[in-house]
Amino acid sequence: MRWYVIDELTREDASRIDQALSAREDMKSPLEGLYYLSVPHELLSEEQKAHADECGPHVMGLETDTDFVRLELLVRARGRMRCSCVHYASPEARAWAINYVDAFIRELDIPV
Repeated sequence: MRWYVIDELTREDASRIDQALSAREDMKSPLEGLYYLSVPHELLSEEQKAHADECGPHVMGLETDTDFVRLELLVRARGRMRCSCVHYASPEARAWAINYVDAFIRELDIPV
């Protein structure tokens, strides 16, 4: 699996990140410490765009723990577990997601 990881966080910083993500209703998942980052439609592959109605929304997983935040670079389909539209992010989607996570953490005054 391919990941973007920010590790060696203090427990306090990791907890602040988790609390800020928990406050975002649009990112919640049924699992504790796991959040969904919705990939903008314009950054989806052509296949993902074609499958948006039946398989979407398309998301990347964002996991928190006591000392790290980890972004999964696989674009998943929330509407269907297995489909050919589930694949690794394009370079553009990858850059967008990494920048999003970095900016989200910087807004909390946590250095990345």
